[in-house]
Amino acid sequence: MCRPYSRDSGAYLLIIQVKKRLKITPGSLGTLTLNSGSYVYVGSAMRNLESRIKRHHQKRKKLYWHVDYLLDSADLAKSLPIRSARRIECALAGNIAQIAQSSVAGFGCSDCSCPSHLHYFPDDPLKNERFLFIVQRYRSYT
Repeated sequence: MCRPYSRDSGAYLLIIQVKKRLKITPGSLGTLTLNSGSYVYVGSAMRNLESRIKRHHQKRKKLYWHVDYLLDSADLAKSLPIRSARRIECALAGNIAQIAQSSVAGFGCSDCSCPSHLHYFPDDPLKNERFLFIVQRYRSYT
C-alpha cells in the first residue's frame, strides 16, 4: 500500500515575489493591480504534482491558469509541495487567508467556491511563524 505522503499528488504553495506594483489581466478576472510584496498561491495536482510544480517554474509556457499570468510578470521564489491523497487545496487556502493581509478575489478558484487562492503578505511569509505552522501542520497530517 502506498502511503499518502509518497504519492505524486496533493496541494502546493507558490511563494511569488512582486518587486513593484504590477497590473495583470488573468482571463475573465479583468485587470488586477497587485502591490509589491509576497503572494502565496495555493494550487493542487491530484496527479503529477512534481510535474505541475516544474511547469510553474518554467519561464516559457502557454498561459492557462490565473497564476500563469502572474508568474509571467513576477518571480517564483519558492514552491512547497504538500503530498496528500486527499483534496486539501481549499482548506489550505482558507487557512492561509486567515493570516494573510489580504486576498485577491476570485483568483485561482474558478473551479470551487473559495473566495480566493491567492493571498498577499507584505513581508516574506517564510519568516511568518503562523504561516510556517500551517505548512507544517498540513505536511504532517495529510
